[in-house]
Amino acid sequence: QVQLEESGGGLVQPGGSLRLSCKAPRLIFSVFTGYTMGWYRQAPGEQRELVATITHDGTTYYTDSVKGRFTISRHNSRKQIWLQMNALKPEDTATYYCNAHQNGVDDWGQGTQVTVSS
Repeated sequence: QVQLEESGGGLVQPGGSLRLSCKAPRLIFSVFTGYTMGWYRQAPGEQRELVATITHDGTTYYTDSVKGRFTISRHNSRKQIWLQMNALKPEDTATYYCNAHQNGVDDWGQGTQVTVSS
């Protein structure tokens, strides 16, 4: 239902940083505001896991493994969310997916690859 466009993935050394971006170009900002947005990730051979979410009111949630290192944010008028990732570890390596949730329905981006390796 919702088109989500992700960017910002790449290769980074342990301890480095990346900033992921997700845009919803076909939504007007007043509609985008009503969605809970989030980031999930999936490593090879593993289940997709929740990384972080941010509600329409700006309340955030982080999985324990990224607390203190990752920050999720949103700019509603630009229909955009970000995931700032600092102090990256090899175990952060995964495909990262943008997620939009409302009324019990989830929409997903195509994914962007993050690789943390020396």
